[in-house]
Amino acid sequence: MILIADSGSTKTDWRLVTSDAVLGQAQTAGFNPMYQDADEIYQEVHDVLLPQLNDQVPTAIYFYGAGCSSPDRNKRVEDALRRIFPEAELHVDHDLLGAARALCGRKPGIACILGTGSNTCLYDGADIIDNVPSLGFLLGDEGSGAYMGKLLIKAYLYRELPEDLATSLTNTYNLTKDGILDTLYSSSMPSRYMATFARFVHEKQKHPVIHGMIYENFSEFFERHVVKYKGHETLPVNFVGSIAYHFGDTLKQVAQKYGLHVETIIKSPSEGLILYHQELLQTFGTPNA
Repeated sequence: MILIADSGSTKTDWRLVTSDAVLGQAQTAGFNPMYQDADEIYQEVHDVLLPQLNDQVPTAIYFYGAGCSSPDRNKRVEDALRRIFPEAELHVDHDLLGAARALCGRKPGIACILGTGSNTCLYDGADIIDNVPSLGFLLGDEGSGAYMGKLLIKAYLYRELPEDLATSLTNTYNLTKDGILDTLYSSSMPSRYMATFARFVHEKQKHPVIHGMIYENFSEFFERHVVKYKGHETLPVNFVGSIAYHFGDTLKQVAQKYGLHVETIIKSPSEGLILYHQELLQTFGTPNA
């Protein structure tokens, strides 16, 4: 029995699986070791995840997480999990590898994450072979919910929104300039705060100004990331994440402008990861990738 975790900055989906069944599922807050230490991660897993597992103990854990991009950061997650599951075999990898495995399985392709944050990679069917770096909330995250929120809030504070949109935004979130800046700069997870405004963008997406923002967001994403990969003209481009899922029609329109073939858009990688690891268990009798 293995435990698979798909962790973004906002939430973590957990699945307990065997070679032919899903025994349970759970959800906790998201983790990002760029911003959180082992103690914070441990507390959430201990207080929120454990009660949902009903005393079932996995023999191996596969944790795919945002920010798990270096040995030091991965160790924070490993340390937290080891305190709770001392006998389990632990594998902590970047959520980008999880996305590639969920979207492409064992076939080559370009895998993209568009959720609270964004990332991309070129995948050869077994490993990530190229990655235009994701520069995070401060310098990058093009295409993401956080970037979309940033475009909206900048236009709002610079008084560039039409009056109807500005009034609606103010009333919906009870916004003030000081309130926005205080929340943004005091938050340990500023990207999560900015991404909350993606809901407003989705509700107003037919407004020409908002549609233009969505189009700009995705255009920057394709130009700065996807078209940099060798073979992007012929390889399938696949997406996972809430932003890709809820803005899929516009995403496909922008992709078409760049001559890209969008093959798959899914909201969550969980189902794909389950199938990937179950296939390994069935084929090799081991959870090892």
